[in-house]
Amino acid sequence: MSAINDDRENTVFLKGHRVPPLVSASGDLGKVVTEAELVLLVIPTQFAAGALKAAAPFLDPKKHILLSCTKGIEISSLETCDEIFARVLPAEVAERAAFLSGPSFAAEVAAGQPTMVTVASRQVDVARRCQALLSDGHLRVYSSIDVPGVEIGGALKNVLAIACGVSDGLGFGANARAALMVRGLSEITRLAVARGADPLTMQGLAGMGDLVLTCTGELSRNRTVGLRLGKGETLAEIQASVNTVAEGVATSIAAEALARKLGVDCPIIAGIHSVIHGGADARKVVGAAMGRPLRDEVAPEVIEAAGRSAV
Repeated sequence: MSAINDDRENTVFLKGHRVPPLVSASGDLGKVVTEAELVLLVIPTQFAAGALKAAAPFLDPKKHILLSCTKGIEISSLETCDEIFARVLPAEVAERAAFLSGPSFAAEVAAGQPTMVTVASRQVDVARRCQALLSDGHLRVYSSIDVPGVEIGGALKNVLAIACGVSDGLGFGANARAALMVRGLSEITRLAVARGADPLTMQGLAGMGDLVLTCTGELSRNRTVGLRLGKGETLAEIQASVNTVAEGVATSIAAEALARKLGVDCPIIAGIHSVIHGGADARKVVGAAMGRPLRDEVAPEVIEAAGRSAV
């Protein structure tokens, strides 16, 4: 906190970027929340419920918009942040919440690099208010009403990024990475639709956009974890050497359980879960995936139905 206020730099998580003069750090939760209009939640999903309960007494539904920038699924409940909000916050506060996702490395945003993201809320006016507050010459914000789509896309791309990192660490090459991303997006879409999302959201910034960034970007914490796993390090060794959180490690547990609960076929998510948490040999997991029964990428009847509807 003192580094931010005195040295104007977050030396732990965003070293090398100056903190703007109008930004200050405080440990007084009540003061921070009370004086704000837009309250951002930017902590790991597994700790979100506790933080929200602490903030709840200070949140005024007539004044505050609670914006989640957290991407994950709570392991104990299999809930995304919008569902956690509904469970632990007063209904009038949870109903005005918004959820931010999209391809956005913090270091590039802080450096003023062009970035585009999506903010979703079930209340159109809330999404557009967040859009207006956050957009500037460097950050362009799109609005959406598809909360489950934005939430699931933002959470599960982290799991796929670990899978791509493992593939790269094993030396499987660009072909394998591309296949993992495309077939992984298919799994994310099936899960999102099962939770009530619009499949078109998965083609946008919160879906494909965030997936491409996190699976290929050198700044991706989740891809880095996968890369190190693929090169032979253990998860314990990796976690002991860093002070940041790769959300995909925990989310892989919740994602695999959620897919089983919903009866959605997600072989990539199941496979990377077995590698991260079950000690499975990644090469054998890939071999098993390649040996699955052959099938259509898109069923002929689906293509025919799409053609008829287009006419």
